Amino acid sequence: MELVKVNNRPTFVEDVEPVRETSNSHFMAANTVPMGLDELSYKHTIPVFAKDNEATISNQQFVETVAFVTEQIFGGEAILKPAVRVSHPIKGRIPSVVGKPAKELLEHEKILYFERMAFAVEIPSINGSVANNGLCLTVGGVRSYNLENLHSKKSEERFKLFIGFKNQVCTNLCISTDGFIGDVKVRTIAELAKAAYNLFGEFNVYKEIENMNNLPGTMITESQFAQIIGRARMLQNMPLKNKKELPQFPLSDSQVNLVVKDYYSDESFCRNDLGNINLWKLYNLFTGSNKSTYIDSFLDRGVGCQQFAQGLHEAIGENKHHWFVD
Repeated sequence: MELVKVNNRPTFVEDVEPVRETSNSHFMAANTVPMGLDELSYKHTIPVFAKDNEATISNQQFVETVAFVTEQIFGGEAILKPAVRVSHPIKGRIPSVVGKPAKELLEHEKILYFERMAFAVEIPSINGSVANNGLCLTVGGVRSYNLENLHSKKSEERFKLFIGFKNQVCTNLCISTDGFIGDVKVRTIAELAKAAYNLFGEFNVYKEIENMNNLPGTMITESQFAQIIGRARMLQNMPLKNKKELPQFPLSDSQVNLVVKDYYSDESFCRNDLGNINLWKLYNLFTGSNKSTYIDSFLDRGVGCQQFAQGLHEAIGENKHHWFVD
């Protein structure tokens, strides 16, 4: 399988080469379902801007554009096919069946698109290891049509792009601020491709792995873990004026519950016999719980998890994260 351009739009076409393996689709859960790129391309409606009927950049164009850029930058590497997950279906029907009962609708009488979509493309030949956990470079993005004003004329559209590492032990995504653009505003596919080129081309693979390798050597006690969890819960209800000087905590209360549960029971990242846990394991408990985040906040919280874990590492000295742990 290879990427080629057809009518100025990159797409997947069959070639004499064998079909490539698909990236692991379990990089997130929440309320999402996996979706094949062919199904996304040929079975779903493309939303338009209502006032001028101009088409949006579709989900499939987003995936194909980023996949094409990935091929151009990492062309000599092993690149898997994109794994796509979607949520929040927007359903409709063709005009001729306006009064027909829903249970009697035929497939060709239904229309559908998904409001939110996330995808990941793995590059397993660019890899590393942290605490004996294999990592592979992964790129991808998120699209949420709910962020667009589709009732107006065509305007800039919003996307999120990332490049980071996937922990192959648990499929958790490790994303830092250096590998994330949270608000890409573009009008054309060419502008979207340029943003992806800039992000992927400037990402420092070795620096990222080096930063993550700092985490396994920092151990916190059971008491310190309990303090972090307690302070995280306090932060949720703290008056705004008291929050201003403190770092944000990336997870919700329900996700904190998952972190505590997995602190005791996770097969790969639980505490040791003394109740201690290193920051690499704690970070993976955070990114594991982040899989339950909705698509539109998934990448932002993932970056927040990395920032918080790095802040805890520095808080063993003295910085603003010192409030969370002594």
